[in-house]
Amino acid sequence: MNGQNRSDIYPGLEVDIILKKDQRSGKRTRGFVKDLLTSSAYHSRGIKVRLEDGQVGRVIEIVED
Repeated sequence: MNGQNRSDIYPGLEVDIILKKDQRSGKRTRGFVKDLLTSSAYHSRGIKVRLEDGQVGRVIEIVED
């Protein structure tokens, strides 16, 4: 599932994000959502979140086990 809809993302959810510095390489960072930083209901490049370890990036995929 992609991370473009704010309603799909909530604190504690495991996600893959792309950090600003990794946008060119496409390197993913996995972690758990702490805060949602995008206020709009939809964002074409992914909802911006802060992970529990403090890293900030846009959600590109929601991890579903």
